[in-house]
Amino acid sequence: MTETNTPTTRRELHGAPSDEGRVTRLVIMGPQGAGKGTQAARLAEVFGIPAISTGDIFRANIAGGTELGRLAQEYSSKGELVPDEVTDSMVRDRLAEEDVHGGFLLDGYPRNAHQVEALDGILSDLGWELDGVIELTADRDELLGRIAKRAEVEGREDDTPAAIARRLDIYDAETAPLTAAYAERGILAQVDGIGEISEVTDRIVTALAQQLG
Repeated sequence: MTETNTPTTRRELHGAPSDEGRVTRLVIMGPQGAGKGTQAARLAEVFGIPAISTGDIFRANIAGGTELGRLAQEYSSKGELVPDEVTDSMVRDRLAEEDVHGGFLLDGYPRNAHQVEALDGILSDLGWELDGVIELTADRDELLGRIAKRAEVEGREDDTPAAIARRLDIYDAETAPLTAAYAERGILAQVDGIGEISEVTDRIVTALAQQLG
């Protein structure tokens, strides 16, 4: 990452002197093609916290043969969506693990209003709250071009222009109420996701500093 003078820890973001003040609990959102996975990995390194994606949680539960993993696999094998309650339970279990006590970055959760409430409940039970929610934004035409190019490189025939556009429409419809709710709480940082990877990372850190003050 390029040299930057922007804050890189929650101690700097908040000026909190205690150990607890260094804890950073974040959520990252963004449409397909906005570089969310890449930025999640970089931010995890910047803040020294684990990046937790719902995909990783699902795979870990299925590979581990947990009851939740078996439930998820049953739905997936039928081509059905895994119920929110199953996903919520997996996230609850993951956030109870020791490595997240110093903070975390959730990627892919919450996805809908129910999951926002579920996450609030999980964090409340743990005596925690979110510090910030990052939303990566991007021009729709830019996203369509990025995803189409990636589909061509990876040979993904299911990523047709119509399918890509439909997924972006679903994201817009489902995410708008979530970002509005977090904006009302004063913890939403919207960041342009287009540009050099390191530049976008710096934008996110700066936006968090400004948003969380």
